[in-house]
Amino acid sequence: MDNSNPKDSPVSILSFAKDLPNICSLVGLFCAVLAIYFAILGIFPAAMIGLIWAVFFDWTDGIIARRLKGRNDKQREFGGQLDSLIDIVSFGICPAIVLLSYGHFSPWFLPGAFMIIAAGVLRLSYFNVFGLVGKSTYMGLALDNNVIILAFFFLFSYTINTTIFTVALYFLIVALAALNVAPIRTPKFTGRWYYALMAYTLILTVIYGWQLLYIDKIS
Repeated sequence: MDNSNPKDSPVSILSFAKDLPNICSLVGLFCAVLAIYFAILGIFPAAMIGLIWAVFFDWTDGIIARRLKGRNDKQREFGGQLDSLIDIVSFGICPAIVLLSYGHFSPWFLPGAFMIIAAGVLRLSYFNVFGLVGKSTYMGLALDNNVIILAFFFLFSYTINTTIFTVALYFLIVALAALNVAPIRTPKFTGRWYYALMAYTLILTVIYGWQLLYIDKIS
């Protein structure tokens, strides 16, 4: 006699892909993959577009998840894990590959790449265990800020001497890694900050899109 409960049957993995917030998260992951692809090719304006849209979709999936009704506990738990895993790709691995590619994959850039990824893993592990400090405060700099800052920093890549910019990029990545795990409290940006991010994303997309059109002239 089978005493198993149908409710205890394992749920298929792909069934969670139909959840709207998870779809949004996966679109953000696709943007991050595009960013990695273009960074490896050395087309950094396109990489920055991919990165900043990865941030936008990372913020959007949370908004959808909070407003969408009828989601069960398993969907919320799965979405949280999915979001966390995508974050390390988008905001840890992507900046590391940008650094390595800009440094022509010199072994001297490996320590910086490792630091930003290791800091991301440590920070997300800490957050997954302890969560927010208070209602709207993080411990350490949230990982999405890595990309927000990096995308702004790259606006100056064609106006600064390449050697100087490369050194500055290295120091920026190391500094961000240190801030990710620093014992400091940083605010969680919500509400109207989402519209500020939307405007920021569109503005940077236009600027970097223009650079792509005239990349041969400004190189």
